[in-house]
Amino acid sequence: MLLLLHLFDSVTSSPVSIYTPAPFLPLQILPPSSFPSNLPSGPSSLIPSSISSSEERAHCPLKMSPSTVVVRFEDPVTVNCSVPPTGFPALGWEVPNRMETPLFTMDRFLVWSVARMTEWNIKPKCYALVEQGGQCHIELLVTVYQPPDSVSISFRNHSGPLLEGHQYTLQCEVHNIAPVENLTVTFYRGQTALGQLLSNNTEKKPVTEIFTLNINTSKEDDGVQYWCEAKLELGPEGPQHPPVVTSQKLKAAVLFGPHLICPTKLQVKEGESLSCEVRGNPQPSVTWLRDGQEVVLPSHSSRKHAGKYTVWTKGHLGQKNFTVEVEILSGSGTANSCNRYFLLAILFIQIINWL
Repeated sequence: MLLLLHLFDSVTSSPVSIYTPAPFLPLQILPPSSFPSNLPSGPSSLIPSSISSSEERAHCPLKMSPSTVVVRFEDPVTVNCSVPPTGFPALGWEVPNRMETPLFTMDRFLVWSVARMTEWNIKPKCYALVEQGGQCHIELLVTVYQPPDSVSISFRNHSGPLLEGHQYTLQCEVHNIAPVENLTVTFYRGQTALGQLLSNNTEKKPVTEIFTLNINTSKEDDGVQYWCEAKLELGPEGPQHPPVVTSQKLKAAVLFGPHLICPTKLQVKEGESLSCEVRGNPQPSVTWLRDGQEVVLPSHSSRKHAGKYTVWTKGHLGQKNFTVEVEILSGSGTANSCNRYFLLAILFIQIINWL
């Protein structure tokens, strides 16, 4: 009788020894039906909430593989949690705020898996009992992401052509992005990056957010293309090629007044055309004056064409006058070039005759 009592006492004081470790099935671990009823149902009282995830991992010898998860919405997830060979009689997974039955095992490892990740802010915890008393747990860091449905660029509160010397606001609208705090938006002018913007929004679910950038226009901006790029920076645990979505190209039309292209002191070789360009958007009318009389610029200049000219322009944005002083350089124009080639030809013929 004493022997039976002794055996009974040893069985009840060591519950781990009377349970066979639950078998491990890849991607599916069911809670053992014979798991002791007096074990805690979860890790809510394990470690004070003030302890960070990094501190938890330092004091709790549980290991996760992978240690952090970056998963696209509706993709599968599989994570293995393991404990050292001795000192931990039971291991479990729990997902707070979910009605699912926690997973338990008396083996050294336990897999938590989800066929389709459909939650945006999920915080699974792996915990273990300690033979010396107490429990410990670590939280799995999960980032659920979704690339934007679309990205568009426009000018805020403006449509149509822009005016030179004015300030405008470019806006880049990113639709249904998650998590927006991992998003970097870059504005471009052609292939030149104008600036990068980040969001202060910590919402984990998909949101639509607008990013803005102020620009000052000049005549050089006429015809350039503006666009923006949305890039999810998910770190080394994320996709090898971070998700990037770009907007359409927005071609700018900038209205500007008459602008003289050539210098105010213009040197022209004798025999060449006298030309000086005036640009504007829309293109202005241009009239050349010399000594108060309207003139047509010569296609073959000579010394008589030297002097001061007045360029009178008129356009949609007003009118402007420019003064151009023309200097004719002798001996370098088309006529002199022809004479030089003619003399060389004669000299070449004479050399042949001498031979």
